[in-house]
This record gives sequence, structure tokens and C-alpha cells, in this order.
Amino acid sequence: MPKRIMQGTVVSNKADKTVIVRVDRRFMHRLYKKVIRRSKRYAAHDETNAYKEGDVVRIRECRPLSKNKCWEVIKDTSDV
Repeated sequence: MPKRIMQGTVVSNKADKTVIVRVDRRFMHRLYKKVIRRSKRYAAHDETNAYKEGDVVRIRECRPLSKNKCWEVIKDTSDV
């Protein structure tokens, strides 16, 4: 089964080897046909503590690393 990959913005890097990434998604309301924005926060593993707040990163699903952390940072999209 392929692992999910999402893109989001780092909103916190206070924990050691962990960043909190906010992933935004847009969808159309079924009844009102209005575009709605929703966001969700994911704890992602950052082995080198390289990412700071405001960085746009890609995260990939991985095995559970802690109670809340089952994602890992794979790439900083600002380098591209």
C-alpha cells in the first residue's frame, strides 16, 4: 500500500526532533456550492531539527514513532 504524502506549513518546532505541520485543504460544500477551507495539524518527525516556522514541507506517512507522531518530513519545497 502506498504511503500518503501531504504538503503543509510548519507552525511549531519547539519539541526536539518534531515539527507541527498545518495541512490546508479546500473543498466545495455539497449543498451551498461554496469553497470551504479546512486545516489539520500533524506531528512530523524531523531528525536533524532543520525546519523552522513558516517553512513549506512535504510529509510522508510512516510507522508510529510516538503516541501522536506517525509522519516524517521528507522535503523542503522552498529548495526546489
